[in-house]
Amino acid sequence: MARGRRLPELTLTVEENNRLVEWARRRTTAQALALRARIILAYAQGASTEEVAQRMRAIPHTVRKWRQRFIEQRLDGLLDAPRPGQPRKISDAKVEEVLAMTLERKPREATHWSTRLMAKATGLNQTAIVRIWNAFGLQPHRAETFKLSTDPLFIDKVRDIVGLYLSPPTRAVVLCVDEKSQIQALDRTQPLLPLSFGVAERRSHDYVRHGTTTLFAALDLATGKVIGELHRRHRSDEFMKFLRTIDESVPAKLDIHLVMDNYGTHKTPTVKAWFARHPRFHLHFTPTSGSWLNLVERWFALLSQRQIKRGSHRSTVQLEKAIRSFLATHNEDPKPFVWHKTADEIIESVGRFCTRINDSVH
Repeated sequence: MARGRRLPELTLTVEENNRLVEWARRRTTAQALALRARIILAYAQGASTEEVAQRMRAIPHTVRKWRQRFIEQRLDGLLDAPRPGQPRKISDAKVEEVLAMTLERKPREATHWSTRLMAKATGLNQTAIVRIWNAFGLQPHRAETFKLSTDPLFIDKVRDIVGLYLSPPTRAVVLCVDEKSQIQALDRTQPLLPLSFGVAERRSHDYVRHGTTTLFAALDLATGKVIGELHRRHRSDEFMKFLRTIDESVPAKLDIHLVMDNYGTHKTPTVKAWFARHPRFHLHFTPTSGSWLNLVERWFALLSQRQIKRGSHRSTVQLEKAIRSFLATHNEDPKPFVWHKTADEIIESVGRFCTRINDSVH
């Protein structure tokens, strides 16, 4: 049931309606102006103040204010009033031009905009371009990568694993299992220059390799503890040894749910036969290109950040000693990683991302 006093209908001209729709939908419009445009459009559809406020997630005073401003000044009333101090030299139209060019066009001589190229194209100086980009959170010089899963069972696997994280089974342990392979024992060619006042730690850019090792790890979802085992090779034989370690480490009365990726060593006939002989193991495979669903990957990132990336190891034995030390220290005071996103939220997010990709192609 509608609440609030129904105000007289707000009538828009065709030009006003088109302009408001453009402000409300265009990505380059300032969020405050887009909200004001949506408020007026809602009023024009006959909504009450309470309905508009609820729909826009704003307080009634705010929506009444912009309705009144629009009645008095029409479209100009929705723009920000002049502020005290030196008047702004760059007009809203010029700012909008910079934003539209940044988001919708590319320079002829490059793949992306720089402050110099944009300043040349718009007639502004570099400082003005920097301020506009900073105000709207634009960083044309940056580019990130992504990869979408093409697994036909993507939705089913996401629901299975996320359901396992959010509602773990009783009388069972959930282990996120994976291998961090080809961990290199690297030693810098020159001694490190230590951290000092006003000077960062420095190291030579070149290094010497002293072999590799592989860490097999199983992260306990409930406790955050990690079962780890190091092997020089990365085959199904080593994976079988690690499975036996897991079997011995977990009390026999508990079922074991393993979250794993689709790597070949996890699905060899020997491994499948071993799982068949151990029915308390239940397997949950992540989608292809979906390793982000495996929480042990987050622990691997912690290991790299705190131990491997800036470490200097003169032999594989020294590297393995450092990893075992990190593992033991972690298990002294483990903290579990808590999963928050539901399966529906993840699937909707991926769907929105796919829509954006399709829109960008056309």
